[in-house]
Amino acid sequence: MKPVFSIASILLVFLVMTQQSEAQNSKKSGPSITTPTGGVKRPEDPYKTRAYPWHKNITATVFWVGEEPTPRNLTPNKASSWDTKWQRNYGGYDNPNKALRVGFRPIAFTPRQNSFYVALPYNDVINHRQHKPEASKVIPWFRRAMKPPGKTTCKGRWVQIVFKGKVCYAQWEDCGPWTTTDYEYVFLGKPPKNKENKGAGIDVSPAIRDYLGMKSGDKVHWRFIDFYRIRTRGPWALYGDNNPFRYPKQDPDFNANQRYIKYLKKIRDAAANQ
Repeated sequence: MKPVFSIASILLVFLVMTQQSEAQNSKKSGPSITTPTGGVKRPEDPYKTRAYPWHKNITATVFWVGEEPTPRNLTPNKASSWDTKWQRNYGGYDNPNKALRVGFRPIAFTPRQNSFYVALPYNDVINHRQHKPEASKVIPWFRRAMKPPGKTTCKGRWVQIVFKGKVCYAQWEDCGPWTTTDYEYVFLGKPPKNKENKGAGIDVSPAIRDYLGMKSGDKVHWRFIDFYRIRTRGPWALYGDNNPFRYPKQDPDFNANQRYIKYLKKIRDAAANQ
């Protein structure tokens, strides 16, 4: 797939060229010119390259929207940590039976959300009212997300998963397995605290299972990835009103991108008006 240049990156190049041109002209005609910011606060650059660390050899378990509780796992998946009507909003029961699936989705319906989803063992909010005290310190994108208290900054974030050399991408849509407090593993690179199911550290959907050709209990590598850096349009781009491949405004960094573009335009206009 050919590289896609964002509006912000194009504007940034334009700004740099403008400032270089002004600097060259100033050498010929007078004193140097400094571009004023006009009091414009610089937002965090959402296009800055971030090296999210790999979590290697992590036991993955399979879960699905609508999964009923079991004696070993009493939590049903009709709701997620962030969506009390997850099954309804997804469109139905994400049946894991391979005989009842087609094209990485259930035969019975077309999902209204991305069928490539995961759960990770951390929830950044408490009772939908406030962020946990460590959230602003450990979540890499917390500052640029600029979410109000109680509004998760984690839901919808993208992860890259590798199993035996095959790669897929998915969105973070629930919390688990087994715990929702393990920020040291999710963000700081420590081993999972959970000891159940061979120390499972990520739940993956049936679509991920089928695409990667894995089974519950296999080990995978995974890391976070900013949406704009995903260059491959696989089946994770097909479904869902929460999917930025289909609806760009669903990019978790969409608002941050807009703020940065607005900032670059102000700087450009300030330089042009000198």
